Amino acid sequence: MAFAKPYRAIFVLVMVGAVFLSGFSTLSPYLLKITIDDYITLKDYEGMVFLISLMAATLLLEVVFQFMFIYYANLLGQHVIFDMRNKLFTHMLDFKMAYYDKSAIGRLVTRVVGDIETISGIFSQGLFMIIADLLKMLVVIVVMWSVSWKLSLIVFMVLPLVLFATRKFQKAMKAAFDEVRTQVANLNSFVQERITGMLIVQLFAREKQESETFKEINDKHRKAWIKTVWYNSIFFPIAELSTSITIGLLVWFGGLNVIAGTSGITLGIIFLFIQLSQMLFRPLRQIADKFNTLQMGMVAVRRVLGILDTHDYIANDGTLCDADIKGAVTFENVYFSYKKEEPVLKGISFTMAPGETVAVVGATGAGKSTLINILSRFYEIKNGKVLIDSIDIKNYERAWMRKQIGVVLQDVFLFADSIYNNITLWDSSISEEDVITAAKKIGVHKFISSLPGGYHFNVKERGGMLSTGQRQLIAFLRAYITQPKILVLDEATSSIDTHAEKLIQKATKEITKGKTSLVIAHRLATVQRADKIIVLDKGKIVEVGSHKELLKIEGGYYKNLHEVQFLTPAL
Repeated sequence: MAFAKPYRAIFVLVMVGAVFLSGFSTLSPYLLKITIDDYITLKDYEGMVFLISLMAATLLLEVVFQFMFIYYANLLGQHVIFDMRNKLFTHMLDFKMAYYDKSAIGRLVTRVVGDIETISGIFSQGLFMIIADLLKMLVVIVVMWSVSWKLSLIVFMVLPLVLFATRKFQKAMKAAFDEVRTQVANLNSFVQERITGMLIVQLFAREKQESETFKEINDKHRKAWIKTVWYNSIFFPIAELSTSITIGLLVWFGGLNVIAGTSGITLGIIFLFIQLSQMLFRPLRQIADKFNTLQMGMVAVRRVLGILDTHDYIANDGTLCDADIKGAVTFENVYFSYKKEEPVLKGISFTMAPGETVAVVGATGAGKSTLINILSRFYEIKNGKVLIDSIDIKNYERAWMRKQIGVVLQDVFLFADSIYNNITLWDSSISEEDVITAAKKIGVHKFISSLPGGYHFNVKERGGMLSTGQRQLIAFLRAYITQPKILVLDEATSSIDTHAEKLIQKATKEITKGKTSLVIAHRLATVQRADKIIVLDKGKIVEVGSHKELLKIEGGYYKNLHEVQFLTPAL
């Protein structure tokens, strides 16, 4: 409801509509009662025509207020989910990488899209509809009791049965819809992962196994929905039977009194009570149905608020955002672990002078890529400090600091958009001319111009229309266009062909000019010209020096690695 506060005017219109709707919907049956008792029975044609005209006017007003109620209830719902979805997505943008490491992407997509949409039903079909129905029931009960307490007792005798069934139904449906939403999230997560990893599925001929697994998950989803169908199929016949029994008792008891000539009960009153009893029980049945919507919405709310209440992000307390970065980088006794009791970096210390190129080599799992994550503040270190220009990176404004660091990753992610937008990332301050000039400098303009549409060529999802090497070149241009002070290349020349590697080597030479560069690679050919090479092994620095210096260390880690890559004869 906090999200509805900015829309108080719409909220008031909805409530006004609910109040008048309950009044006019009850007035029509009462006018019918007057028409029967005072005009049809007495054969007063002119009076009957007047009452029918009054009933028509009442019906018209009921339609107007019903329109107002439904329209503004849905309008409020759409405003609320618009704001909630924006807040949720913005909130998720600040989560640290560790949150996404342990969260299924399919589930998060369900929260942002499906669950938020379900929440709109709270306003359009749930909460306000229930309030309107309760108001209508209250007015009906008051009218009934004021007209005939005897017939009212007959209705009230059956009412507890309907209320009891409604309460049981509501509890059962809540548990059922919890299960439904869980299974929907499981389905979304499974489908998203398999479609993303379809190459692996087909490459290892896993189609049959994945199909069987999907059938099992889909069957759980089906069974969860069947539970809701089962509860509906029990409740609604009971509610309908209760209404029919009530009408039968009203006709029987009221008819006996009319035939006997008992005062206080007339033919018009019987008609009135038949209509009012239906108006009383129908909202009860509808409330139960709307409870379904409300329960689904509340389940979705709990899931969404669960994310909004999560504060798994790195504090952005730094204020420095206008410094003239030179590019000096220092790691001071840095300890880090992704999981407790499993350290990845163990007391790492090294310095990168402005404009210096430092390469980091080591076996898989040695902690090379972790250095990038820490430098970019994707993760918080356990102990130690990371400094840029002798200032702790925590003192810099986080977004501003990240703009000073250009990163080219091994696994390049491209959005389903044009090459131009993937390079600028929708930064309107970077013109197409700027992009073309930068592309010519690092030698990728010819390649881009050869594509259909050139810089406006749509690379499709994850850059699927480009080769690995081409995606890598786009990533180089994306890092270069912002002219960062610090450059990080993570396995930037792995898994590409010779032609692409030559282009990348040329691009590397150009973009690293005058920039502090951290180059991470398995292939030693790409790091031999580095000013300094750091050798990591099991989270510790075991060797530091230039290529020539490291080769002079007998039995050294780097020398052994070099011999394996360059001196081992082909089998």
